[in-house]
Amino acid sequence: MSTPLRVGLIGYGLAGSVFHAPLIAATEGLVLDTVVTSNPERQRQARDAFPDVTLAASPEELLARAGELDLVVIASPNKTHVPLATAALTAGLPVVVDKPVAGTAAEARTLAALAEDRGLLLSVFQNRRWDNDFLTLRALLADGALGEVRRFESRFERWRPKPKGGWRESGDPAEIGGLLYDLGSHVVDQALVLFGPAAEVYAEADVRRPGAEADDDTFIALTHRRGARSHLYVSATTPQLGPRFRVLGSEAGYVKYGLDPQEAALREGLRPGPRWGAEPEELYGRIGAGESPLTGGGTPVKTLPGDYPAYYTAVAAALAGAGPNPVTALEAAAALDVLEAARRSAQEKVTVTL
Repeated sequence: MSTPLRVGLIGYGLAGSVFHAPLIAATEGLVLDTVVTSNPERQRQARDAFPDVTLAASPEELLARAGELDLVVIASPNKTHVPLATAALTAGLPVVVDKPVAGTAAEARTLAALAEDRGLLLSVFQNRRWDNDFLTLRALLADGALGEVRRFESRFERWRPKPKGGWRESGDPAEIGGLLYDLGSHVVDQALVLFGPAAEVYAEADVRRPGAEADDDTFIALTHRRGARSHLYVSATTPQLGPRFRVLGSEAGYVKYGLDPQEAALREGLRPGPRWGAEPEELYGRIGAGESPLTGGGTPVKTLPGDYPAYYTAVAAALAGAGPNPVTALEAAAALDVLEAARRSAQEKVTVTL
């Protein structure tokens, strides 16, 4: 690609500054052209990190220059995703939206229809598809190393006994906060990619911490149409963390502890380069049958390197007509079907059939 595609980034909080801006800047064929934030401190941070970037105080200011851009990335609060994506698509710009793309599956499908009508890319940033453990598990499943998978346990647990506040922990439904839609968007998406559509959904969503407003300790159980069951845990109230993955098949099981290292590296200001996403041997998961991995059972499995940069590489290729959309809005809508069913299940104490 001789001329880099110019990217406008809306939002420079956690998602924009830690994930999107560094990954865009590291992608061949893309250049971070403009950052939208009205916060003076975040404007300073953006200029310090990317001296050549143009700053804009509002999305409207950015979209007024739609003809100068090739892609808009929306990394602003959840409640703004749908209106901003609609505005950008209407202005004729391809769009990447951070997860969750919308508050409902219907809204996601409406956005997908608008993008299709305009002939524009609409992609959803589901970076956890490029986690090191997820890539390793996909490879094991492709090789048939576990036999027929019967149960998939996935945990995204933290110990944060005091709420931090902000829109992510708001109890206002308009904010689309809480762990069900935050970390739940990741674990549900991964389960659907691995084991296909869900037929039934059961969930428990609790508000555990004093002063908390939104769910901070949530469990989701999926029965997939092909027969596997997924048990998915997302929590901010877990003093002892369980395995990230525990996958039980007819021939063997795979257990993996610890989070992919890429988020921590990005938070520390590190950038993609040699050995990006790799982890030390002592953190490898183990595969085996009949024994606990914590007492030496099973065989270590080398963890494939995590590869968040692959997402924007795929976006650049899709914009050039050289590859598919890495995560479509319709895939995100299928995950939102599950999240909406989980919310209903937790509220009504029922199992929901999809």
